[in-house]
Amino acid sequence: MTADKPDDEAFMRRALALAEAGAQTEGASPIGCVVVLDGVVVGEGHNEVGLRHDPSAHAEIVAIRRACQGLGRDELRGATLYSTLQPCGMCSMACIWTSIGRIVYGARRQDVHRMYFEDRHLDVLDIIDDAFRNDMSALGGVLAGECAALCYGPDDAPPLEAQANV
Repeated sequence: MTADKPDDEAFMRRALALAEAGAQTEGASPIGCVVVLDGVVVGEGHNEVGLRHDPSAHAEIVAIRRACQGLGRDELRGATLYSTLQPCGMCSMACIWTSIGRIVYGARRQDVHRMYFEDRHLDVLDIIDDAFRNDMSALGGVLAGECAALCYGPDDAPPLEAQANV
């Protein structure tokens, strides 16, 4: 899928760089995220679950926390979140609670192994719709191939110890 706005690919490339850094960091994993407000990155990070021993330290949560702390507020109205992987239910709800206006993601559920998502087939758009957020949009598939290449593929056989959600 092509980008919806001119800067989508550039910000996704920043998220990809963060994901690659996560792949090289002990206790992290190759998922990256940036939060952009008024054309400026205000928060960024990669998955830090194993690094922090915090199951909520997904890349999106890390980036949202940093954005909120940096801005000194708990809402991000008008911001766009760029993630290399379709946000899970927890991260989608964090976007809703912080009033992020737009989610742009790379790899979709079908592009990666099912271990990256909760077992039920919840979709970001379903979560947004269920939360009655008609002021929020989502765009998936931006640089999907590059983003998916950092993760296990749908038909791969990852080591059992890596499969927390399966």
